[in-house]
Amino acid sequence: MRVVAVTKTFGPEAVRAAAFVGLDAVGENYLVELEGKRRDLGDVAVAWHYLGALQSNKIARVATAADVICSVSRVKEVERLASVGATARLYVQVDYTARETRNGAPPGEVAGLVGLARERGLGIVGLMTVAPPDPAGAQVAFHETARLADELDLEVRSMGMSDDLELACRWGTNEVRVGRALFGPRAPRTNPPLA
Repeated sequence: MRVVAVTKTFGPEAVRAAAFVGLDAVGENYLVELEGKRRDLGDVAVAWHYLGALQSNKIARVATAADVICSVSRVKEVERLASVGATARLYVQVDYTARETRNGAPPGEVAGLVGLARERGLGIVGLMTVAPPDPAGAQVAFHETARLADELDLEVRSMGMSDDLELACRWGTNEVRVGRALFGPRAPRTNPPLA
């Protein structure tokens, strides 16, 4: 089981603390934070996961900054990643809420995205989901994500965060993304990141 320490809005000391206790993966939602921390913490041996939504005009930067891109959800993102020669490991993000404000591909589009990524020679290795907040919805999301990963022969099932990681473990996750449970509550962001 891999734990991705989500350090968004926390300073570099959170990354150092995670590495000190043996966590070898760090997740960031904002590109500017990922770029800055990676630059400033070059001596810390961790894999950098990009968890945020992909914007077409920033995909080349994400592909340079991240070792793992966890939020691929559209054909145009796969095509852009291929065009910039991305070498990062990729996960397709699956959405079970159908809400416009949520990132992720509907379950019925996942196999096509995985197939396209493979055709383009990209390193597609897993699926990621952010489950609905209700336990019944989360259970469905975790069960279906694990089933899809098995069906598509994908190694990684990135399911579960601070509030639902125990349920995700029962449904077969092999990677959880944990922030608050490791570092405590996040301070409110006063200014949104520029990129």
